Formats: sequence, C-alpha cells, structure tokens
Amino acid sequence: MKNKILVYGRLLVAISFFILCGLAFFGKIYPLKIFDIQFVSALQSGIVSAAIVSLIPLVVVMVLTLIFGRIYCSTLCPLGIYQEILMSLFKPFYKKSRQYGCRHFPFAYWGAVILFGILVGGTVIWLRKVDPYAIWGNALSGAEFGIGFLLSIAVLVLFKKRFFCVNICPVGAVIGFMARFSFFKVHINEDKCKMCGLCAKVCPCGAIDAKTNQVNHETCIKCFKCLAHCHHGAIYYGRKKSVSVPFNLKRRQLLFSGLMVATLGVAFKGGIDLSKRVAQKLKRVIIPAGGGKIQDFANRCLNCNLCVKNCPMKVIKSATDAVAFVHLDYQKSYCDFNCHKCSEICPSGALRHLTLAQKQKTKLATAVIDEDICVKCGLCSVKCPRAAIIKEVGQVPWVRFEECIGCGACAQVCPVKAISFEPVSEQIYLS
Repeated sequence: MKNKILVYGRLLVAISFFILCGLAFFGKIYPLKIFDIQFVSALQSGIVSAAIVSLIPLVVVMVLTLIFGRIYCSTLCPLGIYQEILMSLFKPFYKKSRQYGCRHFPFAYWGAVILFGILVGGTVIWLRKVDPYAIWGNALSGAEFGIGFLLSIAVLVLFKKRFFCVNICPVGAVIGFMARFSFFKVHINEDKCKMCGLCAKVCPCGAIDAKTNQVNHETCIKCFKCLAHCHHGAIYYGRKKSVSVPFNLKRRQLLFSGLMVATLGVAFKGGIDLSKRVAQKLKRVIIPAGGGKIQDFANRCLNCNLCVKNCPMKVIKSATDAVAFVHLDYQKSYCDFNCHKCSEICPSGALRHLTLAQKQKTKLATAVIDEDICVKCGLCSVKCPRAAIIKEVGQVPWVRFEECIGCGACAQVCPVKAISFEPVSEQIYLS
C-alpha cells in the first residue's frame, strides 16, 4: 500500500506540474511563477540579483533533493516528464526488446562543470542550448531549435530510454551529485530479493544493478517504477541503516576532484571572456523593459520564450540567427504602455521585476521621425501615451527625447511608416 501511494502520488504531482507548464506558456495561470524553481533559472536569478529572497527558489530545489533524492527530474522538470510520456507510448517496443535502460558515462559531469562555470563567469549562452527548461519552452513556443531538440530526444528515448537525463543533462548531473547525500533513497532488501532482474529492466535510467543489488543514487530519478513492479516487496524507498566505513580518499578520486576544480576555474575565466566577446558583437536591438544593459540581457536570457508566449501584444520575438536572444519587433505591433507582464514572469533574472509605474518610465528606445516621409497628420502625437510627440499646426511633429520611452505605439498609427526607433544601449528610468 505504501509503495502504491508513492507511485501514484509521484505521478499525480508530475502530471499536474506538466499541465501547469503548458498553461503557463499560454498565459493561463501567471503570475503563478512555477518556473522560478527550475534549476538554471533559479541559479541565475540568484546570481544576478542582489536580494537574498531571489535565492529562495534555488534553496527549495536543493532542500527537496537533499531530502527526497533526484525527484526533481521525474516530477518538476517538464522535459523529464515529456520523456516519461514518450516511454509510455513506446512501451510496446520495450516489451519486444531486451534493453535495460542506459549505461552511465561521466560526460554529464564534465559538461556541468564547464557550462555552470561559464554561467557563473557571466554568460548563459552555452547552457541555454542544453538546459531542459529552456529547451522545453523553446519548443513550446514553436522555435525550430526546440522542436528539433525534442525530436532528437524522442529518438534517444526510443532506443536508450532516459539517456539524456543520465549522460547529457548538466542539471541532472548537479542534482544527481546532491542526491548522493539525500535523506531518503531507493534500497533493495537482499533477504527478500529473488534476483529476477525485473527492477533493472523497468528502470529507465539503468540505475539498478540486479547482480549486486546496488542502486546508483546519482542516476536514480525516483520514478518508483521498480517499486511498482517488484512482486516480492524487496524494494523500498526510505532510510537504510548505514554501516560505518572508515574515510579513505583514494588517489584516483583526489586527482579527479582536483581536475574538476581546475576545469571549473578555467570555465569561469572562459565565461568572463565569452561574456565580453558577446557584448562586442551585439547588434543594436530593442529589448523588453527590465533588461537593463543590452549586453547583460544577451548573456542572461535563457531563450525559454515564456515572455514571447505571454506577451498580449505579440511584440516580443524569439531568438533568430541575427539576434540570439528574445527582442522587440515593432513592425506589426508595439509595447502596451499599461502592460508589464514580461518583467513579471521572467524566471531567470534576465528581466528585472518592474512595477507598472516603473515600466512606464523605462526608456527602451527613442522614436525618430523622417521629415521627408511624414505627411504631418499628427496621429503619432495623439497616440503617444507620454505626450512625448509635439505637433504644431502645419509643422512636422517632433519628439521630446527626454519623455519618449520608445514603446512603438506611434509607429503603428503612422500611415506612411515615417517613424523608426533608435535603441538605447542601457535602459534608464525617466523622471
């Protein structure tokens, strides 16, 4: 009975969270900030914000892991739940095959050290290409990169089950390392075990060695499939009385740890240099309110596209080959003066959380009127929410630069497209 509660309870939480993830990307539940507890966004938010409160989501994830183990990957990660859904669809294939999950290679550890070192060094541009949350959001918004990644993962799931979680995902590597020290773990009672090997076969991560009755707690994602399939009650989730073992740090482990630390230092330095190179190559574009300096935003934006999907005006666009992060495009729309949803929902700290009053004073760009094209209709001055455009009788309208925030509203009513915008390199608050 206890095992059934664990199995179905975990499934209920996972399915509920997955549904909430979908609703969030279609603007149905925000400002319920469920994505603030995604590991990378929580970590980066803590790094870029000076407020201690910004560390709370990261601490929540770490505490959950240290208590329950790597349950984050099977319950709170949308990409992880997506893989579980795929495994259910591929179940007939698994019955015909003899595969036993996937082997565990050390690739993810090295990747995590390098990518997180670069993140702490100042840029997320590499990590966002493999971060499970960013990939999921990218795909859900219809971006080609995200959709292609999900299709690739589907192929991996078909042949290697959760190979991505075990051997590629940098978040999984960090969570898995912490899970080694978790309070609750999956254990096998050797007195009850009949050595049938069924637990090893149903484990999607290859975390169980049926020959030695050992469970790899780093790769075990606490899906509890082994508990549900064991007919002898030999597998349980909880504490195990530990036998005291004298501390013995092997030379190989010492060298490996030292090499990891050295790699982290190199990656950190590389992150600093990379963030500077990103800043040097930036094109002048308009970014959402709260982005601050454009180079900072470029290095912090996860490209999760949560703001893209939730923008009521659809003025925020996904990353392109020309602009590698989300940005504003005024060709068909403008930034609503009475909306600040993007800064409300950004989970990564790339956009500061602004009040509506702050957003209405944040300068994104400056409107420029082409006198050779302007027909002097004055519609732009009527539409401007800050009365920043002055129209005198018979004259071409002119822009009060100290009042214009560059929201783009004026350009949408201009009948001859005489208005363009000059982006600012750093957003400022106007008086």
